[in-house]
Amino acid sequence: MKDVAVTLVLVLSFAALITAHVAIVIGLALKEPRWRAAVALLVAPLAPYWAIASGMKARGWIWIGSVCLYAAARLFVSRWG
Repeated sequence: MKDVAVTLVLVLSFAALITAHVAIVIGLALKEPRWRAAVALLVAPLAPYWAIASGMKARGWIWIGSVCLYAAARLFVSRWG
């Protein structure tokens, strides 16, 4: 049962991360300067920074939270899995 729970956390946190990242890139593409969207797509850590700076605070914090949850789950699997 522990394996199922950890797998579920990994999958859902990664899905939330990808969804938030795409939402941030689309949001950045709709605002000036538009080049930030292309850079944020390739340099992922810039996405939440520019999202929060552009007023998309919820998207930025969801991105950060998803990364933290995914990293914690990966660490749990590597140490105790």
